Amino acid sequence: MDFSLSPELLALQERTRRFIAEVVIPYEHDPRQSPHGPEEALRDELVARARAAGLLTPHGPRELGGLALSHREKAVVFEEAGYSPLGPVAMNIHAPDEGNIHLLDVIATPAQRARFLAPLVRGEARSCFAMTEPAPGAGSDPTMLTTTAVRDGDDFVLNGRKWFITGAVGARFAIIMAKLDQPGAGDGLEAGGATMFLSDMDAPGIHVERTMDALDACFTGGHAVLRFEDLRVPAEQVLGAPGEGFRYAQVRLAPARLTHCMRWLGAARRVHDTALAYAARRRAFGKRLGEHEGVGFMLADNEMDLQAARLSTWHTAWTLDQGHGGKHESSMSKVFVSEAVWRVVDRSVQILGGQGVTGETVAMRIFKDIRAFRIYDGPSEVHRWSIARRLLRRAAPPE
Repeated sequence: MDFSLSPELLALQERTRRFIAEVVIPYEHDPRQSPHGPEEALRDELVARARAAGLLTPHGPRELGGLALSHREKAVVFEEAGYSPLGPVAMNIHAPDEGNIHLLDVIATPAQRARFLAPLVRGEARSCFAMTEPAPGAGSDPTMLTTTAVRDGDDFVLNGRKWFITGAVGARFAIIMAKLDQPGAGDGLEAGGATMFLSDMDAPGIHVERTMDALDACFTGGHAVLRFEDLRVPAEQVLGAPGEGFRYAQVRLAPARLTHCMRWLGAARRVHDTALAYAARRRAFGKRLGEHEGVGFMLADNEMDLQAARLSTWHTAWTLDQGHGGKHESSMSKVFVSEAVWRVVDRSVQILGGQGVTGETVAMRIFKDIRAFRIYDGPSEVHRWSIARRLLRRAAPPE
């Protein structure tokens, strides 16, 4: 693995860094923000600024206006974007749209690309990914899926409930995971097979029950509870092959876990930089705060965690670029990075003291936003369990 950055990537990194510092950060106190994320008008304005700067949807396919960045290149650019809570929103690389763009680019038919992917890449639309369900449905265990899809002529009829659906309010369309429920249909569709469906959010049968209160406030549209009541989805809006939903979910989730790492790494670096600047100028007990050993050690630990998190992210990105699935590597990165950036932000808040637990700095905002990363896209405990299972399979003696 080559750790050097090409001249082109260095230039893009610097251009992104300037855009975040000069354009995006001044918007951080814009009143068009709520506990459920930036409002649509603010998002639209930020997207327009990124479009004018040539930085909109850099991971998108070139034929639709993106820069088709590799995973390795995304690691560099997305970290810079994550330096501001509004950076991923502005550049159209936030969750869940970033992962949905990748999934649609890999799987969608030409007609689906034109109808769903193209406006998403252009920043003209938002989307959501509806998989997680309330108990007894699918949470960390996706095989517990309860939302059903029944074939009815040229349509599928979906029924079920989803929750923690990020970005659902205001989204133009949803990617819905449901299980086929038609034993004996005789049409080659396996009963119980998880399948992905594309549906307009204003279709009859989709109901937004409520918006959920959450620690984070960085996702436009917040997190919602959805209910599907006899939602009709035309067969041409099945995403990929029927019954292959879990396989496609891995196409989306492994890279999406990693892009979370990239963005939150930038956010953690922002809080560390804020704490470092404070420790360098604030004086207490006769010297600069950072010269006290307890504070200096926290700054040093931050630097080590940031570096190790970056290297883990870059390695997994390189693995994906080599054409490997990266399931094991992305699980390790997701656990390590989510916990490392939390340590960085927590230490930084401690260093900042009162400025860390109030809105005087960006630290409090990022502290609240970043905590959920240890849960989103698989809790640390589930990933550790999966890593351990793979290790034991490798170590098992041949029978």
